[in-house]
Amino acid sequence: MIRYTVPESQSQDFAKQGQAILDLLAEQPGYVRGRLARSVDEPNLWAVISEWEGAGFYRRALSAARMAMYPLMTLMVNEPSAFEDVYLLEGA
Repeated sequence: MIRYTVPESQSQDFAKQGQAILDLLAEQPGYVRGRLARSVDEPNLWAVISEWEGAGFYRRALSAARMAMYPLMTLMVNEPSAFEDVYLLEGA
């Protein structure tokens, strides 16, 4: 997950760029699924969330998508973006 702080005036452009980034990530080996999300409580907080077969796939995909992600780097929240599942419970 990569979080972004996006001013309202940039939200439409960000949504288009976020979709393009997710489309690019989806073409990479090891991609499972992804989504572009916006906080309900803080509408300027967005996230590109993706699931991978492993951390290595995720890191290589970020390298492949680097140029597409570059214009949005000033909006990124500086925090870890790779997490591994410790406990997973599927719904019915």
